[in-house]
Amino acid sequence: MSSTDLTAPPPPRGPLERFLRLFTDVRDGEGPQLLLLAFNTFLILTSYYLMKPVREVLILDQPHGAELKSYAYGAQAVLLVVIVPLYGALATRMSRQRLINVVTLFFIACLPLFWLAARAEAPMIGFVFFLWTGIFSLMVIAQFWGYANDIYSVEAGKRLFAVIAFGSSAGAVFGAWLAGRLIREIGVPPLLLVAAGVLGLSLLLFNWTDRLVLRDDSAPEAEAAHAKIGGQGAFRMVLGDRYLLLMALVILLLNCINSAGEYILSSIVTHAAQAQVAAGTLAHDEVKRFIGAFFSDYFGIVNLAGMVLQLFVVSRLIKWIGVPAGLVVLPVIALGSYAVAALVPTLVAVRWAKVAENSVDYSLMNTVRHMLFLPTTREQKYKAKQVIDSFAARAGDVISAGIVYLGTAVLTLSVTQFAWINVALVLVWIGVCVATGIEYRRRSADTAGSAG
Repeated sequence: MSSTDLTAPPPPRGPLERFLRLFTDVRDGEGPQLLLLAFNTFLILTSYYLMKPVREVLILDQPHGAELKSYAYGAQAVLLVVIVPLYGALATRMSRQRLINVVTLFFIACLPLFWLAARAEAPMIGFVFFLWTGIFSLMVIAQFWGYANDIYSVEAGKRLFAVIAFGSSAGAVFGAWLAGRLIREIGVPPLLLVAAGVLGLSLLLFNWTDRLVLRDDSAPEAEAAHAKIGGQGAFRMVLGDRYLLLMALVILLLNCINSAGEYILSSIVTHAAQAQVAAGTLAHDEVKRFIGAFFSDYFGIVNLAGMVLQLFVVSRLIKWIGVPAGLVVLPVIALGSYAVAALVPTLVAVRWAKVAENSVDYSLMNTVRHMLFLPTTREQKYKAKQVIDSFAARAGDVISAGIVYLGTAVLTLSVTQFAWINVALVLVWIGVCVATGIEYRRRSADTAGSAG
């Protein structure tokens, strides 16, 4: 698990490993831990998608809810400037096991309090809970992947992360499905209590997995796992390291471009509905149903395509082309997606271009971005990952919102012009991804050399 094999291993003999071999290169003894981690992230994402409908109901039920929702993304970025250093301070004083237990227990304890506040219709509960769920979705998921990076070598992570990431994809789909069923049975606020139970189960599973990891590891690794993580500041760590800074730029541009792309798609859908109303083929009171049906189908196709890619394509593609080349796949697809939006701004063309982009984002890119942390130090895996996956991601959303505001309120740009702006941003993104891949290859070689 913790060493890099230089010779091809024999085929696995265990039935579990032989089954998992259908999806990726699993070796003898790796199956149980791999499934535990995949199920752990499945539970975390299930819990999050149980919270999401509550989040939407609470904030949109308030006066000016749609405006509050847009402001909340910017507020999350500001809040993360404070929270990420606090997380780093905890990591400085705690081992990885205690850190994950303390942080997860905090989020679990908050959910019953939000349930009580929702029942009491406390003022501004929607805005506060929206902020909280945003922080949860970024920090807890980043924390999980920091742990996965910590317990796998570069070689093993490249083979196995695709299966773990499939747990995330499946959890998102199952959580959304379960939320829809439970809302009809128990209502909206009680979903928070169900989410707390699911998150608690994920924490129990984490501790079981960690005991398995320490039982199978060497004595030095077990000793290191119980040691405090380290003392450097998270933001300073990222700003002072070229590789970490490049990763932060990759995620910032990813979120900026994707958020702007969702605006482009939403605008084209809205214009298509209005055009049908003007042509008399759609009644005015059916516009909301048209838009809702479009996005329901769109998200369903994206999630299904993402799951199929995650399970059957991602691990094989990474094995074939490697992590650096895999990092560039999504930007190249996005370049084509926004070129289509600029040149052929029709609903059908843009819909399928965005399906291709987002399904690859949710599968291949989601896996590769976590693999980038394999050749980093333990302190970087926990602290720097919070900056990159939390703050940089939300900062990209804020920059995108600023571009949309300037383009609509000040410059009155067309959808086609927004698409060309995204084309330019994607070209910059490709350059950053290439530089990041080069640095990844160098760091991986250094890590393999030090391990040898």
